[in-house]
Amino acid sequence: MIAHILGLFIHPTDEWRAIKDTRMTLAQAMACVLVLAAIPVVCGFIGTTQFGWQIGTSATVRLSTASASVIAVLYYIVIVTAVLSVGWMIHWMGATYGAAQSLTQCIVLAAFIPVPLFLVGVFQLAPILWLNLIVNLPALAYTVFLLYLGIPVFMEIPAERGFLFASAVLAVGLVGLVGMLAVTVILWGIGVAPVFVS
Repeated sequence: MIAHILGLFIHPTDEWRAIKDTRMTLAQAMACVLVLAAIPVVCGFIGTTQFGWQIGTSATVRLSTASASVIAVLYYIVIVTAVLSVGWMIHWMGATYGAAQSLTQCIVLAAFIPVPLFLVGVFQLAPILWLNLIVNLPALAYTVFLLYLGIPVFMEIPAERGFLFASAVLAVGLVGLVGMLAVTVILWGIGVAPVFVS
């Protein structure tokens, strides 16, 4: 797993081929996701309960341990569900773009696309808005780059068709993000809102 992660940053096109040729099982792909998804969850939990954040000269605000625990569990479930959903969507849309990969291979692809976002999750140890913005924007850009690079390689389709396929996957991801925000608002409305401590 570590070799694949490093390869995605050093020589991404070759690494996508290597990941594809490895023919990982669903269990191996999910093990990678379960480990990597824990990075932002654990770091976010520690950052918001132990260090907190401060806006301007106001007092430092932290989450209570109980509240942060609930949010962390939900955050973890959402990340894992998002990876599985994107993998399923890639598989489902494959026929439209002339690509026929197994569901397992599509989930493997979806598992490695968000690696940069998983890794910068370590910065959630310090929940400082400007710092997280500075590190997350390049990580997000590189994630999109990996998506556009990985789809044609993994799905064995021409680059032009891969561009359209990746754009469709990106659109589905954005719709999912908006849906997640809507669910967050609903959860906060029914009482699963964060509890702050000073």
